[in-house]
Amino acid sequence: TALFSPQSLSDYTVGKDPPGERTGQRQNRGMRTRLGCLSHKSDSYNDFTAILPDKPNRALKRLSTEEATRWADSFDVLLSHKYGLAAFRAFLKTEFSEENLEFWLACEDFKKTRSATKLASKAQRIFEEFIDVQAPREVNIDFQTRELTRRNMQEPSLSCFDQAQGKVHSLMEKDSYPRFLRSKIYTDLLSQTQRRLS
Repeated sequence: TALFSPQSLSDYTVGKDPPGERTGQRQNRGMRTRLGCLSHKSDSYNDFTAILPDKPNRALKRLSTEEATRWADSFDVLLSHKYGLAAFRAFLKTEFSEENLEFWLACEDFKKTRSATKLASKAQRIFEEFIDVQAPREVNIDFQTRELTRRNMQEPSLSCFDQAQGKVHSLMEKDSYPRFLRSKIYTDLLSQTQRRLS
């Protein structure tokens, strides 16, 4: 029997790629386009205004230059301010690392849980979302911290995520926060508040 039928050979004429390769090239081109869009993720003041808790213009009228400048005093000052938190979240999205902040916020919310029945289910959700290996929004923590948190899950308490939350807070403070203070989002925001005064 022949290895190739005449029809299949016609697909391999000189200068033509086999059908599978043409499809693969189209898929690669599509992937490059999608990756290109991702790599053009903006780091601008507009990203910040898009996710403000209030309407952007009203929010910015309330934000003073003094308040925005205080965000540079400490990471905790930034996190405690509603618009500081929104600006930092917008910045982390440009770096594809917003899961760190989302985890920290989830832990803050978790610590306010008063119901013992809700505590276990909330703890499980947070663990599966952020801590477990291959979690959909896995945070960057060391093996020991991950294992300690896993053991804490056997009897969840309000402090079961404390070590992991502390590590993530420290990572953001040492790594993301200094870059945020140099980012276009923050510098543009300061310029906007100063322009309003002039």
